[in-house]
Amino acid sequence: MGDTPQQAGGTGARQPQLQRKLGILNATSINMSNMIGIGPFITVPLILGTLGGPQALLSWFVGAIIAIADGLVVSELGASLPGSGGPYVFLRDSYGRERWGKLMAWMFIWQFLFSGTLEIASGSIGMVQYLSYLWKALAEHPWGIKFVAAGISALVVCSLYRKIQDIAKLMMILWITTLATTGWVIVSGLVKFNTHMAFDFPPHAFDLNWAFLIGLGSGTIQVIYNYLGYNQVCYLGGEVKHPERTIPYAVILSILGVTVIDFLLSFSFVSVVPWREMVKPGSLAFNAVASVFMDEIYGSWGAIAISVMILFTAFASVFALMLGYSRVPYAAALDGAFFRWFGVLHPKGEFPHRSLLLIGALCIVASFFTLQDIITALILARVLVVFGGQIIGLFILRRYRREVARPFKMWLYPMPAILALAGWLYVFGSGISDPKNGWKFALYAFGTIFLGLLAFFILAYRKRAWPFGGRPVAERT
Repeated sequence: MGDTPQQAGGTGARQPQLQRKLGILNATSINMSNMIGIGPFITVPLILGTLGGPQALLSWFVGAIIAIADGLVVSELGASLPGSGGPYVFLRDSYGRERWGKLMAWMFIWQFLFSGTLEIASGSIGMVQYLSYLWKALAEHPWGIKFVAAGISALVVCSLYRKIQDIAKLMMILWITTLATTGWVIVSGLVKFNTHMAFDFPPHAFDLNWAFLIGLGSGTIQVIYNYLGYNQVCYLGGEVKHPERTIPYAVILSILGVTVIDFLLSFSFVSVVPWREMVKPGSLAFNAVASVFMDEIYGSWGAIAISVMILFTAFASVFALMLGYSRVPYAAALDGAFFRWFGVLHPKGEFPHRSLLLIGALCIVASFFTLQDIITALILARVLVVFGGQIIGLFILRRYRREVARPFKMWLYPMPAILALAGWLYVFGSGISDPKNGWKFALYAFGTIFLGLLAFFILAYRKRAWPFGGRPVAERT
């Protein structure tokens, strides 16, 4: 894989290869389309429920701090180690390809199969919630909802089966629609702003105790779900123009933009729709808060219009996610860390078609799970291996890999990295401390890690590879 055309078999035929076609605007649009998507339109009721009132919106600021700090980590890694696969490349190269990097890269692929496809499927499932607002009969058939969600995932695969430059143009259209959708909601909310409703805090709303801290952490988990995607451009590192500049700009700009948009969306909802209605599971305000919001302001036509626009916006998010994630198995296959059959580009479209089909198939299967616990489970599954692993990897890269160029250096190093690590540990601790489902989340997070380690060492033993084989090839130092 490289920028120089390769010749095959002496025939002079040009081999398919990834093309660097994405600029700052394209990269930012892909990030933001992925980050906004269906998230704020389905998670605001969940966020409010964590602390039982509008005070839970403080979670947006906690999440923003973590996202910005971690965004600086992935910006430096993405600029230093640009390549298809994003975090896979970061973990592999920062820990060393021949030893611990092999283990970390394997663990990334392992957790990715458990959490990445759930993330994509959550968008499809969220879309069906708003579709059922328009198609009332659908809500009466639970299995019908699951099949429709699976069908959405299949449609996205078909839409992505084309060249990257064609996708970049389509993403710009989807991004503009995303901004129009969120802008309409925000402006409508500000015009109809109700101070009494927006600041209708319950008694003892801001009592600083253990329950408040756990609730704030649980709300932050839901918020972080909305921020997921600021590193999406890193997955496309092999297709980005001037990655040393494009990646940091796209990451930081998308985080700042989404922070403003999502907080204003949330504030608009609570200023028009009673939050006590939003936190009732099964209510219209719980399942489709934006539709209820627009119905309160404009009537049924507004509810229908926003529902259609949200469906389009959510499709953009699922589209961007599957676009980036389809490059992960491809990058791993090229390294020999995954089945080599997936390390092939389409002969005409020059995109990893086999890897795309694998991710699409797994998303279709994941669409048959329920949405309620998916968000927390997929966040916690990533904290220890991916988020924490990348931060430690950056420290290792700075300390021991001085030959690696760092065209972008995080500001005030190492404070942002330390802050990001502390934030992720707070999120993880809040999730597993949940009095009702914490044990399930802990079992999922630690169980997948244990199984991943077990599988790695079994395969390494059978191949007589590190750490059971001879001395590995000297690592680059």
